[in-house]
Amino acid sequence: MEIRQLRYFEAVATALSFSRAAERLHMAQPPLSRQIQQLEQALGAQLIDRSARPLQLTPAGRFFLEQTVQILARLKESTEATRRIAEGRRTVFGIGFVPSALYGLLPELIRQFRQLHTEVEVQLSELITVQQAEALKSGRIDVGFGRLVLDDPDIESVTLLEEPIVAALPARHPLLRRKLLPLQLLAQEPLLLYPARPRPSYADHVLQLFKGRGLTPRVAMEANELQTALGLVAAGVGIALVPASVRHLHRSEVHYRPLADSTAVSPVIMNARAGDRDALLGRLRQLALELARKQHHPASRTSYK
Repeated sequence: MEIRQLRYFEAVATALSFSRAAERLHMAQPPLSRQIQQLEQALGAQLIDRSARPLQLTPAGRFFLEQTVQILARLKESTEATRRIAEGRRTVFGIGFVPSALYGLLPELIRQFRQLHTEVEVQLSELITVQQAEALKSGRIDVGFGRLVLDDPDIESVTLLEEPIVAALPARHPLLRRKLLPLQLLAQEPLLLYPARPRPSYADHVLQLFKGRGLTPRVAMEANELQTALGLVAAGVGIALVPASVRHLHRSEVHYRPLADSTAVSPVIMNARAGDRDALLGRLRQLALELARKQHHPASRTSYK
């Protein structure tokens, strides 16, 4: 499989016409058709239904188009960044983050870091914690902000803070009459977990909160995104347990209540490659620790692993 074949497939899949795609690619139609056939042979899957008028993508073709668009976009981004580095124009610094970190200190951290280092191009990637480990090792990112401890000798972790976990409830829910909610009561409610995949993730952290107290929650549904989970809460499908900073996301149909158990917390953890002594990473780490001290209660422990 070659990169050019991916570009050819994207052109055909977008135009749903070999002739229009060939015109756009400035090539003849027969060699374009042969390249797509070779791509299908390499994949062992038919991507295009040629008997349909106009052409249609098969289910495998629709899936592969989504992957192709992402691959080509990533390739373009990497190529441009490499060219800028080679020309000495800018330094690229990659930051991975879990979505819930955007409701806490991360936006201010990024803003201050960019102000201090205008010569640095900050590239942001939304990744759950386990995905950050692979991205760090492959060099796609330089630092990650997650909510799980990575049991990996190649990753060094710093716990910046420990956020209380709160319950997100639909408007007019009977439990809103209470100021503090015990987990025993919440275990009886339909629970919305996120993210559904990949695992392990914050969803497993929530499940462990119940399991560690001898409770078995009623999991009603799993969502891939925090926003989806809150939308389902608003619809009355169930409740969700979220980090306290998520309360900054105001929705009139969703109300929050603290938990009675003050030990139910979600850490914000900064992950980096073990032994990485890059100066930019060191400045970012120091800035993150300073912001954590100013904006939040200090973590009960700051650990390097």
